[in-house]
Amino acid sequence: MRSHRKPAAVGLGCLLALVTTGCSEQAEPVDRARPAPSATAAPSTSSPAGTGTAYAPYVSATEAAGTDSAGSPTTYNLAFVLADGDDCTPHWDGSHAIGDPAVKSRISRLVKDGGHVRVSFGGASGKELAAVCDSATELAAAYGEALDAAGATRADFDVEGDELADSGSVALRSKAIALLQRERTDVEVSFTLPVMPSGLGKDSLALLGSANDHGVEVATVNLMTMNYGTSFDGDMGGYALTAAEAAHTQLKKVFGTSDAAAWRGMALTSMIGVNDVDGETFTLADAAEVRAFAEEKGIGWVSMWSAARDRQCANGSASGRPATDCSGVRQRSGAFGEAFAG
Repeated sequence: MRSHRKPAAVGLGCLLALVTTGCSEQAEPVDRARPAPSATAAPSTSSPAGTGTAYAPYVSATEAAGTDSAGSPTTYNLAFVLADGDDCTPHWDGSHAIGDPAVKSRISRLVKDGGHVRVSFGGASGKELAAVCDSATELAAAYGEALDAAGATRADFDVEGDELADSGSVALRSKAIALLQRERTDVEVSFTLPVMPSGLGKDSLALLGSANDHGVEVATVNLMTMNYGTSFDGDMGGYALTAAEAAHTQLKKVFGTSDAAAWRGMALTSMIGVNDVDGETFTLADAAEVRAFAEEKGIGWVSMWSAARDRQCANGSASGRPATDCSGVRQRSGAFGEAFAG
């Protein structure tokens, strides 16, 4: 998913360099023999069993949108914390100081009705902290500084593109998160990863294996059910469900857990409306389908990219390209949030 900065004529979603092939890496077949990483962690959830599927949209940490609170989110995923250049100092969107009073005020408004915030590190644009910090200690401190600035104990790591295949930054990130959790026992971690209808790819599975090997306690694996590539131009809701089923099998193997725990430790994030790949449009009917499936399976939470896009564009219909501030489909403002909230 993209940073919230607004480059001219550039859509949200995955890196534009991947528009042709989709944001997701090539998935490894789910039935392929593969040794499971050591099960030192298992997905869990921030919500007690039986409390239902939460709704947690991605929102800009720096810019408010009138549709942020549509659907009364349980949690807001604040996108994104990045490095500013080659310095291991966290910045909102790579450009706003982590202690920016305007961002603090925005967060206060988001949580005033009892919601929570989850700080999302990474995304598809900008420099990820794990790519510039020199040590796990330094990286863990940067993560902690951002969490403190937001008053949060929930951390999301959106890893995609080149960073997903970079074994060095993957290992450094795992070490830093494990250190962070040792220092702060209440930190809850989610990984947001690309997926295909056939499941998670080998790089995503390797990242989860690295987290296991370093003792990271993983609460949730959040699947980016979007931008599959030009071969997938059909039912986006159906693709999301197929991807979730395939990933569920993989997560059971990776974490050595039960059916129910693997579902509960999963989240689904869709890119609403017009996606970055020609022919991919996620509709309100798709959102309702995903919500119903998530409730049936006991999935931890559902999300969307992004709350700022949850409104109709000025021209009332799709423009052929995804926009940063509207969905590209006909809708009421906030309708996707309401559909995902159930």
